[in-house]
Amino acid sequence: MARRPLPRILSNGSAQLARSRELARTAADSATDVLHPLITITRGLRRLASAGRRRWVDTPKDRRGALLFGVAAVLLAVALAPYGPLLAVVALMAAAAWHGRDRTPAAPAGPAPGQLQRLQSLYEALVPYFSASDDPEPLYARGGDWGKVFSEYEFDGDGRLTHLMISYPAYFTDAEPESRTRIEHLLGAKCGRGREYHFSWDEEANQLTVRVLAPLPTDIAAQPFVTAPGETVLGFTDPTRVQRTLPLTHGAHGEERTDVPPVVWRTGVRSTEPHLLAVGQPGSGTSTLLRSIALQALHHGDVVIVDGGGTGEYACLTGRDGVLAVECALSGAVTSLEWAAAETERRMAAAGKAHQAGDPPPEDTKRPLWLLLDRPSVFTHLAAADDGTDPQSLLQAPLRHGRAANVTVVVAEQFDGLDALSAPVRQHTRARVVLGPATAEQLETVLGAPPHTTRVDQVPPGRGYARLGTGPVHRLQVPATPDPYDDATSEAHRQAVLDLLPPRTTPADEEPGPVPEAVRLDKAATEKVAAAAALATDTEVSEPAAPGGAAVAESSS
Repeated sequence: MARRPLPRILSNGSAQLARSRELARTAADSATDVLHPLITITRGLRRLASAGRRRWVDTPKDRRGALLFGVAAVLLAVALAPYGPLLAVVALMAAAAWHGRDRTPAAPAGPAPGQLQRLQSLYEALVPYFSASDDPEPLYARGGDWGKVFSEYEFDGDGRLTHLMISYPAYFTDAEPESRTRIEHLLGAKCGRGREYHFSWDEEANQLTVRVLAPLPTDIAAQPFVTAPGETVLGFTDPTRVQRTLPLTHGAHGEERTDVPPVVWRTGVRSTEPHLLAVGQPGSGTSTLLRSIALQALHHGDVVIVDGGGTGEYACLTGRDGVLAVECALSGAVTSLEWAAAETERRMAAAGKAHQAGDPPPEDTKRPLWLLLDRPSVFTHLAAADDGTDPQSLLQAPLRHGRAANVTVVVAEQFDGLDALSAPVRQHTRARVVLGPATAEQLETVLGAPPHTTRVDQVPPGRGYARLGTGPVHRLQVPATPDPYDDATSEAHRQAVLDLLPPRTTPADEEPGPVPEAVRLDKAATEKVAAAAALATDTEVSEPAAPGGAAVAESSS
């Protein structure tokens, strides 16, 4: 049966619609040009009528009769005079045209004197970097014309540059990072410190575009994000390189709604960056990032949290549905990670056997498992002092095989403990985040590439940069996800986090007596592990025991 072609309106409808819109726009512009005098006169008549109405309202009631008599006398004189009505109409049209003219002040032809001085000083500052002694026709010279190199420029209300396009000579070494860094540092200092600038280098056209970036919103609280399974929102960024936006609520009470471009991290089997490393200074917001990731991961998976800081910032997650463990001690961390390593191997074996048999992977291997470690270097030092097991050594299997086993590892560390991270952690965490103030060397060491924006010394918590694999470096603002048990937390942000927490299936005070450091599993997680163990036994696949073994049994009431 021959396939019938699509109707013409469906095959090339988009082209016809675009052509129709262009014709309509051209006709509207032409009609506006033709009818411009009529539009001006109509606007003037409306203004004259408004002025007459105001005059009548402002006139006292006892004098309105005299005013009406005077107007009537003028109209009678005009009507009786030769050519009076015609002259009156001409005078009225002239007055309407005068009052209906566009009164918008014309933009200045060039920059103001203060702006002109800024452009000239910036031009003089660039002369040593963009000039050469053997150039016969230099673009940059002492006392030269800045108009030849600054093709576009914009200023804000304070007279500071917000946009600038600079042309530079072809012999400038724009392919060398050191040369670019010098120019960017100079422009950041001359255009005004305390702001973040985005630099776009066009090597083919020998042009540099400088833009002032607007501050990222800091009042976006934790909330349900419109994402697919396997997608995690790390934070929000600029719309320069992100084509996607998320509908969000922000403000003091969540009364404002807007669309903000996010930084979305994809995990799972098809992810190219299955694990993440977040680095920052104390108080920069790395724990906030881990809480935000945990709240999003609990929608579709299970979470194991290892808190090396021991500050109790994850106590709100203890006993929640889907939270398998929240550990703050070395023994509990080792027990949890041993179980996670064995669980990863079990998942790999079960999935491999299913693939060999031509069957889909078992259901117990599809549910995502998240391992969130905050400052694991603390446990590394404790293990070295006691000749114990380093928890980082147990991450080798989840890191190497986590993508195939649906196991994701997230590590948060401070800059002073960055050297204590093991080689597998550094090698397999290809998604990177840097929060808080950092030097250019620190940013390039962690991210693998320098950002295209200038750094500022004072940044809010949760502010930094993110890079997923070999992609571009994005500015990042982590959504406000504070500890709801902290007294310094605002009521709006506390309630936002509490609304996202899963129900508590195991009371926080029900802890195993014999081994207080054991992993605390809730009822649902315990039943899940038991079911997985029974399934593995039936399929002749050995399954690891749950963290803590018999010590995780609930205490009798």
